[in-house]
Amino acid sequence: MSATGPIVQRLGRVDYEPTWRRMQAFTDTRDDDTQDEVWCLEHPPVYTLGMAGDPSHVLAAGDIPVVKIDRGGQVTYHGPGQLVVYPLLDLRRLKLGVRDLVSLLEQAVIDCVAGYGIRAEARADAPGVYVDGRKLAALGLRIRRGCSYHGLAFNVAMDLAPFHGINPCGYSGLEVTQLSELSAPSDIAQVTDDLLAALLPAISR
Repeated sequence: MSATGPIVQRLGRVDYEPTWRRMQAFTDTRDDDTQDEVWCLEHPPVYTLGMAGDPSHVLAAGDIPVVKIDRGGQVTYHGPGQLVVYPLLDLRRLKLGVRDLVSLLEQAVIDCVAGYGIRAEARADAPGVYVDGRKLAALGLRIRRGCSYHGLAFNVAMDLAPFHGINPCGYSGLEVTQLSELSAPSDIAQVTDDLLAALLPAISR
């Protein structure tokens, strides 16, 4: 990899399914010389259900589409005001396992919000980042040909009501939170900068 680390793409608000297909295509066509990328974006409202996800965890989707996808994990919600980060990384080249990548993503969020005076933590039994037991960020990855796609959903300043239509990440009654409820910055651009400052050094070689 270049010493400068991954290429960062800030894509704005983009539809879920075309972005997912683009991630697949990038992963399937990359070679040993392809530079890693990190995509930062928001999605319009959508529920996504992982490969082994149980549809019964979708309680009341209403008008929000449910998309069955190829990541791990159960069901989650994406919507405006949520920072989504997709690390498209050659894990073999970085000498990282999937658990290493999960931990790096979790730690980046923890370090980011520590800068806002928030104490967050990861949980061994349920990937993601939590503040006082409420989920602040969710994780779901796919590894194909030794490379990662899908990634991190970090609640910044969004309508949390759609989370009531699902069992978030398959956990009944799991509460979610977001930065705007925690007296923290709620500007997506600023939070993106702060999160990347925590993440990029860990995935640059």
